[in-house]
Amino acid sequence: MFEQEIAMEKRESSVVPLLLIVALIIAIVGVAVYYLMENRKTLTSEEANGLISTSLKAQGAVTIHFQTGNVVASVEERPYDPNYRLLEKAGLIKIGKDTGRFTPVALTPKGEQFLAAIPGVSKTQGGKENALTYVVPVADRRLLGTPKITPLSIGRATAEFTWAWEPTQMGELLDAAGPLVRSFNTWDRSRLISKYGAQFYHGEPTRVAMSFTKGDKGWQIATE
Repeated sequence: MFEQEIAMEKRESSVVPLLLIVALIIAIVGVAVYYLMENRKTLTSEEANGLISTSLKAQGAVTIHFQTGNVVASVEERPYDPNYRLLEKAGLIKIGKDTGRFTPVALTPKGEQFLAAIPGVSKTQGGKENALTYVVPVADRRLLGTPKITPLSIGRATAEFTWAWEPTQMGELLDAAGPLVRSFNTWDRSRLISKYGAQFYHGEPTRVAMSFTKGDKGWQIATE
């Protein structure tokens, strides 16, 4: 009987390491399966499209503003600056002769029709002179094609994409390669570009690489 107990203890002692080995194998297989499943959950084209489009939209549209009525020259508003003169060349406004500190600016019938055809134009009235201020969308950024996604590691990826300007009718007038902007001298053209929304709206698309991370709320654009 003593010999039987010794044999049983030997069997039990050999079972414990075996169970530990089996548990270790199961743990390793489980980790491997987890990593495999997570690697398969990479950033999809649909997710990248949505996040990138939202990011481009969040940058806001390029706009141009001007006033009509009795306009008072200031640091922000100068009726003889190139933005006003461009609108006058396009036949959208008429700049009158100064009356004291006022410069009369009137919207032409062509200008009224032109602005009515552009979605998102805002018009406010105020100030001591009760002038009308127009804010006109010029162009938005638009995603082109499908982003090229490169997984980096679990929960990290990059996407390369291109975007291009989508100009409104006002953006077409402010195209830096267009005849209207090119009719100005070099100094005024540079001011139209740097301050008044003129750009090469039909130039080459812009290529961008963006990083993404996956958190509790899904894929997001990386902030670092």
